[in-house]
Amino acid sequence: MMADQPPPLEATPLLNEVPLLPHMVNGDSIQQAKPRSHGRTNFIQRDERSLKMQEHLKKRLKDRQASGHTNNKLNSPPSSPHKVVNSSNATIPNGNGKGQQGAGGALKQKQIGKTKGSPDAEMGESDTESKKCDTHLSIGKPVVSDIQARSAVLSWNLPVSSQNGESHSHSPAAFTFEVAISNSGKNGKFKSVYVGEELTITLPDLRPATDYHARVSATSSSIKESISELVSFTTESCEPDCPAAPKLINRTKNSLSLQWKSSNDNGSKITNFLLEWDEGKSGPFKECYYGHLKQYKLTKLSPSTRYSLRLAAKNDIGMSGFSEPVSYYTAGIVPPAPAPPLLLEAGVTWMALRWIPPPGVSSDDSLTYTLDMEEEGSLFAYNSEGKSSPSEVVEHSTNPDKPGPPSKPVVKGKIHSHSVKVAWEPPKDNGGSDISKYFLEISEASAGGKWDTIYSGAQREHVCDHLRPGTSYRLRVSCVSKGGESQSPACNGAEITEYRLDWGQVEGSMHIIYAGPCQSYEVRGLTPATTYYCRVQAVNVAGVGLFGDTSVVTTPPSVPAAVAVLHLLEEEQMDISAPFSTCLALQWEEPCCHGAEITGYNIEYGEKQLVTVGRSTTHVLENLLPDTLYRIRIQAINSLGVGPFSHSMKAKTKPLPPDPPHLECVVFSYQSLKLKWGEGPSRALITNPTQFNLQMEDRFGRFVTVYNGPCHTYKVQRLSESTTYYFRIQAYNDAGEGGFSQVYAFTTTKSPPASLKAPKANQLEENTYEITWEPLQPMKGDSIVYILQLAAGREFDQVYKGPETSFRLPGVQSNCEYRVRVCAGRQSQDPAGPPELLGPYSPSTVFSAQRQEQGPPCPSAGPEQAPGGTRLREERLIAIVLLCGFAVVAILFAVVIQYFVIK
Repeated sequence: MMADQPPPLEATPLLNEVPLLPHMVNGDSIQQAKPRSHGRTNFIQRDERSLKMQEHLKKRLKDRQASGHTNNKLNSPPSSPHKVVNSSNATIPNGNGKGQQGAGGALKQKQIGKTKGSPDAEMGESDTESKKCDTHLSIGKPVVSDIQARSAVLSWNLPVSSQNGESHSHSPAAFTFEVAISNSGKNGKFKSVYVGEELTITLPDLRPATDYHARVSATSSSIKESISELVSFTTESCEPDCPAAPKLINRTKNSLSLQWKSSNDNGSKITNFLLEWDEGKSGPFKECYYGHLKQYKLTKLSPSTRYSLRLAAKNDIGMSGFSEPVSYYTAGIVPPAPAPPLLLEAGVTWMALRWIPPPGVSSDDSLTYTLDMEEEGSLFAYNSEGKSSPSEVVEHSTNPDKPGPPSKPVVKGKIHSHSVKVAWEPPKDNGGSDISKYFLEISEASAGGKWDTIYSGAQREHVCDHLRPGTSYRLRVSCVSKGGESQSPACNGAEITEYRLDWGQVEGSMHIIYAGPCQSYEVRGLTPATTYYCRVQAVNVAGVGLFGDTSVVTTPPSVPAAVAVLHLLEEEQMDISAPFSTCLALQWEEPCCHGAEITGYNIEYGEKQLVTVGRSTTHVLENLLPDTLYRIRIQAINSLGVGPFSHSMKAKTKPLPPDPPHLECVVFSYQSLKLKWGEGPSRALITNPTQFNLQMEDRFGRFVTVYNGPCHTYKVQRLSESTTYYFRIQAYNDAGEGGFSQVYAFTTTKSPPASLKAPKANQLEENTYEITWEPLQPMKGDSIVYILQLAAGREFDQVYKGPETSFRLPGVQSNCEYRVRVCAGRQSQDPAGPPELLGPYSPSTVFSAQRQEQGPPCPSAGPEQAPGGTRLREERLIAIVLLCGFAVVAILFAVVIQYFVIK
C-alpha cells in the first residue's frame, strides 16, 4: 500500500491512541472500498463492516468531546491519516498494528489493516485504485518574467493533487509539462512550444510588441491532465526588422533612382532610413542618404559603372541590420565598331575566326558579339545600351572540296578498228575550285576489271589508239582540283544508276531519306548539337549493293529554341506581394538550349521595350501603367546569340488601388463615436467590390483594425468620456490595398450625470415639506448642481436649482396631490464645450398634505384620478378614429378598383 494513501479500515476494537480529525467525522477522508465486478460477496460484507465502523467512530468521538476527557493527542495537531509509513515498527505480522513508543517517546499513529494476501488486503488495493481515480490535479497560474522583445521567461509551480479535500505535493519527475502559447487572442489557436519536466523555460522566437497568452498543462500516468489559467503578456518593442534591398526604378548615364519599402517596425514607428553605397569602387560602404523618405536619387555617377547599395531602418529604439547588398549599373554608351574578324583556320565546310574588343572599352564591360554572315561578314558588338556599328567588310573563304565525277565519256565520231575518239563533260560540282586535270582510264572486259590510265591533262577529249579489233573496252574519267581527286565506287561491271542515303539519330533505326543519281545530298531541318548516323549504298542493273561504313555526324550548337510556354502568374501564386496595378509577373518554361547553355532572356513588351534578365524562368515587369494592355514576348540567349521570339501574349495591368476616403464623425457621444466615410449605404445590401479597413490607435501607439468590410459607417463603442481617439482608414479592392489616409482625431463628449433615485418628501409642518435626494460626486473636476421640479397638475415647474441636496417646500395646500422629481446637472469647466450637461430626471415622488380642515381646491383643473388615466383614454380615442378612417379609405379603394379595373 502507498505511503500517501489512507489505510483500509478494519472492524477491530478501537484504541484510545487513534487520533481523529474533524473532517474524518464528516466522512470526507474515510473512503469505502467499492466492490469489484468479480462476484465476491465478502467484499460487500467488508463494506458493511466499514460503514458500521465509521458510525462507531463518529459516536465515540462525540461521546469523548461531550465528556471533556479528550486526551492530549486530540488537543494537539494530529498527523494526517494519509501520512502513514509502513515500517517494521508500525506493522504487526497478524495485521493488528499498534502504536509503538520510539526512542524519543513520540507516539506513532496506529496502522489498521490486514496482511497481504487476505481478502481485506485485496479490498485495500481496490480502495487505493478508487482513490487514484478520485484524485484531482491543479496547477497554478504561470508567471512571466524577464520579458524581452523576442523572448520571455515562463515559470510555474509544481501541481498539487487533492483527494477528498486534502492536498498533496509531488516531485517534478512525476509530471510532464506542456507549454502552449497563442498570439491571436485567448480564444485563438495555441501552439505547443515545450514538453518536458522543467519548471522554468525561456520562450524564444517571439515577435516584438505582440500580445501573447500562455498556459501550462501537467500530465501524470495516474492522474488526469490539468491545465493552468492563461497568463497574458506583451513583448517589448525593439529595432525594426531588416528591410528588403532597395529597387531600381530608373537609371541614366549619371544617376540611379531607388525605391524601397518599410519593414516591420516591431512596435515603434520607423522614423528614418539609412542608405549606404560603395561609391562604385567595390570598397567599404558609406552613407549616401539618411531620412524618412522611401526613395532617393543618386546623381553625378559614372556611366556603365556598377554601384552596390544596402539599406537599414531606424526607429526610436534603435537601428535595424542592413539588407543584403544589391548592385545596379548606370546606363552607358553604345560600344564602337569592332575590328573585322581574322581567319585562324578554315576547312571545307567551316572556318575559325577571332576578333579583339573595340577600342576604348574597359575589360570590366560585359560585351556580346554577333557575326552576321548575311551582311558580308560584318561583326557587331553589344552591351546593355544597344548594338554597335558593323565592322569593316572582310572576305574569308573555306577550303575547296574534292570535285564531283565528270560525266560519262561518250564516243565522238566513228569507231575504228584500232582507235576511237571519246569526249566528256566537266563535273557538275567542282568543289569550289577549277579542275586542273582529267584522267581517262580504259579496261578490257576480259581483263577482269584492271584499269589503265591512257590520258591525263586538261582537255576533255582524247583519241584512244592501239586498240585490238573486235574487242570490248570500258572507259571512265576522273578529275583533280585543289580540293582533291574525285572518286567513283566500283560498279562491278555495270554502271551505277542510283545512290541511297540511310539517315537517323539511332544507329539501329535509320531510314532512307534520299535515292537518286547524285553523289551528295543536303539534309535540312536538323536539330543543333545532335548526333546523327548515315550510310550509303549503290544500285545498278544487277541490283542493290551493300551499305558502306556508318558515319557519325554531329551538328554544331546553335542559338536556343523558341520559348514554347509563356503565361502570367496570379497573385496567389507568388511568394512576394507586388502592386499588380504597375507590375506583371511572368513565368515561362526553359526551351531547348541547342548545345550551348542558356545565359539569359530578352523580354519585349509595350512599344518594343526590351529588358534582359538572367537564367530565372520568372520575372516581374515593374513600373508599368495601371489598367493598360501589354503585348509580351520572350527569347532565350546563349553564347551563340539570341533565339527566335516566342508567341505574343496579351496581359493587362490592374487598376490602381482605391484612394482612402475622407473620414468624419457624424455622431458624438460620451462612450461612442459614429464614423462615416465615402458615399454609400450604411449597410452593405449588395456585394461591394470596395472594402474598407478602419484602424484606431491603441494605448501602445499602434493602429489596430476595428472594422473591416464594405459598409460606409461604423460605430466605435466602449470608449471613455472626454477622450481623444485617433483613426485612419484604408480602401482596397481586387486591384489591391490602397494607402492609409491621414490620421483623424475625434473626441468623445462628456458624460451626463447618472439618474437619481426618487426624492423623499418629509412633512415638517402642516403646509411645509422638506424634499431630499441623494448626492453625486463631482465628475472629473466638474461640479454638480441639482434641479428640483414640482407638479400639482400635469406640468412640472422648476422650484429649485443649486448644489444642495435638500429643499424646503412651503405653502403646500391640503387635499392636493403633488409630484416632485429631481435631476443632476454637470457644470463643465471647458469653455469649448456646453456649459451644463443635464442627466435624466428621477422617478416622481407623490405626496399630499394631511387634511386637517376643508381647504380651497387644488389649483389644477381637476383631481388626477390615476397617473395618466385621462391621457390614456384620449390616446385610445385617437387610435380608434384613425383605424376607422383607414378602413373607410381601404373600402373606397376596393370599390374603385372593382369598378374601373375589373369591369
